[in-house]
Amino acid sequence: MQTFVESVALRAQVSEWKRAGLRVGFVPTMGNLHAGHYSLVELARRHADRVVASVFVNPTQFGPNEDFSRYPRTPLADAEGLAAHGCDALFLPTVETMYPFGVTGAVTIHVPGITDVLEGAHRPGHFDGVATVVARLFNLVQPDVAVFGRKDYQQLQVIRHLVRDLAFPVRIVEGPTRREADGLAMSSRNQYLSPDERATAARIHAVLQLMREKLRSGRPLDEVEAKAANQLRAAGFEVDYAVVRRADLTVPVRGDEPGLIALVAARLGRTRLIDNVDVEDGPQDPGPETDSPEPH
Repeated sequence: MQTFVESVALRAQVSEWKRAGLRVGFVPTMGNLHAGHYSLVELARRHADRVVASVFVNPTQFGPNEDFSRYPRTPLADAEGLAAHGCDALFLPTVETMYPFGVTGAVTIHVPGITDVLEGAHRPGHFDGVATVVARLFNLVQPDVAVFGRKDYQQLQVIRHLVRDLAFPVRIVEGPTRREADGLAMSSRNQYLSPDERATAARIHAVLQLMREKLRSGRPLDEVEAKAANQLRAAGFEVDYAVVRRADLTVPVRGDEPGLIALVAARLGRTRLIDNVDVEDGPQDPGPETDSPEPH
């Protein structure tokens, strides 16, 4: 695996691969990698001939009272893990590379509508930072395919919108959520949890499964959402939302509509956790994998 700090050298390598007729896959991350991240690298490999992963803790997607300064950074372990899982190139850009005019002088991207609800409502400005950094990474890396995890469902939808609206020639592929044995969705932030909190955290997935079961049995939407929130609060969570939405995150009229998703965001101590499940059996396809034309 090659490691690049400068974007010029990385783009030269990517251009060389493309001249040889190879497709390039991309997995953007904030580091502190775990099995969920590595599964995205392996998925990218199935859709491309060469895989690039980036590690960059993006300051513009953290709010003023969030965990940017304490977000875990493990570059050596990340590099070892990526190499072991078939990554061809690791991109480690600096803040100066990503934001040459500084964070305050940066051009920003706002995706309207979908960023105003759920995570967007609870983390103002978060998705502007996500859209901005993803657009910059796509320009720097020039991938043919990019893989994003399903756990961050709303983020995935924001990126699909971004790619289609700005006509990036990048195919977006969704990676399934990887879980621990007790159902907790894998996340770098899980390590913030104390042992007691870690045992409680699995309750999120259990509640999501109960939401799915209640909807399938015909219970009203508002009842399902209210009971889910109450169950989480009783377990010790501070609940931001426990809701059912359509695939495009609009509010359904009925609980038996096709393609519904149950989503939860809740805090346990200092740690904020998110997760989601499909209400129907089988994988949910919120849209085509290709949100803009295939690159030639």
